[in-house]
Amino acid sequence: MAFNGTWEVYSEENLEDFLKAVGAPEMVVKMRTNIKPVIVVEQKGKDFTYILKMAGCTQVNSFTIGQETEMTAVDGRKFKCTVREENGKLVAESAKFTSVREIQGEEMVETITAGSVTFTSKSRRV
Repeated sequence: MAFNGTWEVYSEENLEDFLKAVGAPEMVVKMRTNIKPVIVVEQKGKDFTYILKMAGCTQVNSFTIGQETEMTAVDGRKFKCTVREENGKLVAESAKFTSVREIQGEEMVETITAGSVTFTSKSRRV
């Protein structure tokens, strides 16, 4: 998988509706919709570290493919999630959402679905 590297988010579709659907506080919704984060992905075998860098805030989550892990949402809430590899994609499932992260050409694309709301984020390697 070619996820290793530093990625700059350049496009986000339906972020505000997604954050509201998962119950993020209004202050977090307003703050996050005005920021395009930088994402650093470090992979060593089945172990991943996912670093989300935003102005004044850095968030780190680590996981191992196939093992349930506790992660932290943008608003600080903890949730349990299991990530699996499926045809070169990283598929994460939690009680509130399903995320599919994949490499499409030179982009990393993440599609997250929470109920009837779908959020799409596109990033370029920097």
